[in-house]
Amino acid sequence: MGWLAASSAGFRFSFKAPQRLTHILRLRDCSDAVAALSRALAPVVAAGRMGVVLFQLPPNFKADLPRLDSFLVEANTHGLRMAFEFRHSTWFCDEVYALLRHHSVALCVAESEDLETPDIVTAPFTCYRFRRSGYSAAQLDVIENTLRRRSGEGEVFAYFKHEEQPTGAICAVDTLRRLRHR
Repeated sequence: MGWLAASSAGFRFSFKAPQRLTHILRLRDCSDAVAALSRALAPVVAAGRMGVVLFQLPPNFKADLPRLDSFLVEANTHGLRMAFEFRHSTWFCDEVYALLRHHSVALCVAESEDLETPDIVTAPFTCYRFRRSGYSAAQLDVIENTLRRRSGEGEVFAYFKHEEQPTGAICAVDTLRRLRHR
């Protein structure tokens, strides 16, 4: 992979799971698709440069614990480090958190216009998606403190919204600078 050669040794790559898994198959009968994803990511994993695979479920996909459990049992056979971004409020309950913990899968803490994910740790790593179009200095202070606190508990993967304007990238660079200088 050219990306591996073009980036520094400490850089980690994270990937968003294909919509085929999350939106079309809706986590059902995914053995072949998960195996194909795992094969595609194998060079990054072998290089020790793997971050997380984000599974962003559609907003109309309500909680289905047996389906999620079955999917996670299968996906864990491939050794993927996974984070789930749920976009329906029915997923935010103790039973789902317990299932994610059981499989060492992170609850992705994500912001959106309609829903905010509870900041609950379910894996030895955490995943954040900051999706507002912009952040004030005070909001970046809160983000910095959250990421600093969570980094004491394990690896943290945090992403800002990408869009036409470089606002997300600027916020990410500013946050990284803040984390390195305090």
